[in-house]
Amino acid sequence: MAYIKNLFDRNFLEYASYVIKDRAIPDLEDGLKPVQRRILHTLFEKDDGKFHKVANIVGECMKYHPHGDASINSALVVLANKDLFIDRQGNFGNIYTGDEASAPRYIECKATALSKDIFYNPKLTGMADSYDGRNKEPVLFPAKIPVILVMGAEGIAVGMSTKILPHNAIEVLEAEIACLSGKKFEIYPDFPTGALVDVSGYQDGNGKVLVRAKLDTSDPKRILITELPFGSTTESLINSVEAAAKSGRLKIQGISDFTTEKVEIEVKLARGVYAQETVDALFAFTECEQSISVNLLVIKDGLPSIMTVTEIIKHHAKQLVKILTKELEIEKKELLDKLHLRTLERIFIEERIYKGIEKMKTAKGVEDAVIAGFKPFMKEVGPRGVSHDDVEHLLRIPIRRISLYDINKARDEMEQIQARIKEINGHLKNIVAYSIGFLNGIIAKIKANEELGRGARKTKVGAFDKIDVKEVVKRDVELKYDKKTGYLGTNVSGQKIAEVSPFDRILAIRKNGMYSVFDLPDKAFVGADAWWIGVADKEVLSQMVFTIIYKEKEGGLPFIKRCVIEGWIMNKDYFLVPDDAVVLHIDTRPKFVFSLKYVPKPRLKVLSEDFKAQDYNVRGLKAGGVRLSNKEVAKVDSGRKKNGE
Repeated sequence: MAYIKNLFDRNFLEYASYVIKDRAIPDLEDGLKPVQRRILHTLFEKDDGKFHKVANIVGECMKYHPHGDASINSALVVLANKDLFIDRQGNFGNIYTGDEASAPRYIECKATALSKDIFYNPKLTGMADSYDGRNKEPVLFPAKIPVILVMGAEGIAVGMSTKILPHNAIEVLEAEIACLSGKKFEIYPDFPTGALVDVSGYQDGNGKVLVRAKLDTSDPKRILITELPFGSTTESLINSVEAAAKSGRLKIQGISDFTTEKVEIEVKLARGVYAQETVDALFAFTECEQSISVNLLVIKDGLPSIMTVTEIIKHHAKQLVKILTKELEIEKKELLDKLHLRTLERIFIEERIYKGIEKMKTAKGVEDAVIAGFKPFMKEVGPRGVSHDDVEHLLRIPIRRISLYDINKARDEMEQIQARIKEINGHLKNIVAYSIGFLNGIIAKIKANEELGRGARKTKVGAFDKIDVKEVVKRDVELKYDKKTGYLGTNVSGQKIAEVSPFDRILAIRKNGMYSVFDLPDKAFVGADAWWIGVADKEVLSQMVFTIIYKEKEGGLPFIKRCVIEGWIMNKDYFLVPDDAVVLHIDTRPKFVFSLKYVPKPRLKVLSEDFKAQDYNVRGLKAGGVRLSNKEVAKVDSGRKKNGE
């Protein structure tokens, strides 16, 4: 058994770690989940400037991704609809209506120039074996911008989840520039569906936001929904409006969807109802307003970590400087190597050093002759000298190139190389300014494609007035109770005890001290002579103290219990007093005086005694009562009648 338990524990931990790191949670460095990284790697491999069938890319990507074509295709469509790193051709679905993309054999895609600028650098990308060991795939891309903030992410792993909202690409880059410049910055979410957002509770990426649809109320008899809140589609929003209308929360004549490339949902209002008075109800009872909780969980240095938006911007500002420094150093080294070879080629050809190898009969003799020929020119060659590899390179120069060698052209090329090396040295000395220049270049490229929706902010940031649902729905329904028959509801012929809304919940305390909470009924039996009936409003009830005076069924000794009813499960019965008790009185006044009337007995001189309810502490619902007297009680006189207090 111990072996089996250890086996299960080990396997579960391995599975949990795999799901967290390799499936559900994006990595901080490049902002991608493994399937997204593999898709981009496949697009870079197959890039020839032309569009590729999505089906072909999915098939190629299966070399790296072990979870089948369906997951690759859906991830590719989502990534393409971000409209940043994948150019698309064909029907990739509709983010407004929720319509799915066409089959992968009908649609095409390719990597954008922007994705190559941000991700692609084989010289800096660490590679690892694919799942079957036949291919190599990138461990992480050296991303030059905080992709995780630009795209957003959502994933559920074992025991943890992430919810990162998308931000405007230009604003993210401007924040990174501000960070590099030592200035303060602040950025907020921007959604592809536009609409409105209240970020007062955003907490730098780990709080929540309120999102609202954009409404046009210029016509008093209809409302146009022109932009959707993030996370909703036209279908889901329409369904929520229809459900609210069916339950009586909205009074509408009909709803129509005219959405094509832009959202246009028309809500026609019922007779006598106008747009301004319906707006609050739409926000209160439909998907026109939603609260989104965010949790910025990423993989950092191989481990899950909760970060803030500010921390991610700062991290990527440092990462950008490191990446650009490495790129410049690699380019400088390559240019120095190229300059060295061009210098050797020039001397080798101009000074006819190749003539010295004509009489040599061995490979070593040839190499020694070449090296000897360079000795008078070592000042020009420099401290690197002439290596074996250099000699091999010179000996591979074809005769045609030697005969057609253009001295001036060679010198011009060397001057260009030297000028570029000097330029690189300047960039390395001012690497922060160079990094800012790079980011400004990316911003310019994004703005050049604003017609594709990549640049301008779509979501308007603002503050929302809190909508009180109780104020939106009027309490104009009569709740009646017949204390003789024990029936309660809106279709009961009895005494009106309250005006309620169709969405109120009702708390009823029955004669025996049992209470329950239930939805507003048409007709329900709660028993005759109920002690208390009212709206189950937690805010109100949390401030209300119930005083219960009861006696033991055997012995008749009186007890008092004071408590607050704050929580409940719907339609579940609860007891305020023990099973063997008889409730004498229930009251909600904070202060009152009551009299106990005792059963007359021989030698009992005092038959009535007064008590103050406020002299007794408020205790928990499950706590027992406090004994008031050692005498058998007959009744209680509180000076108040039952019901509807």
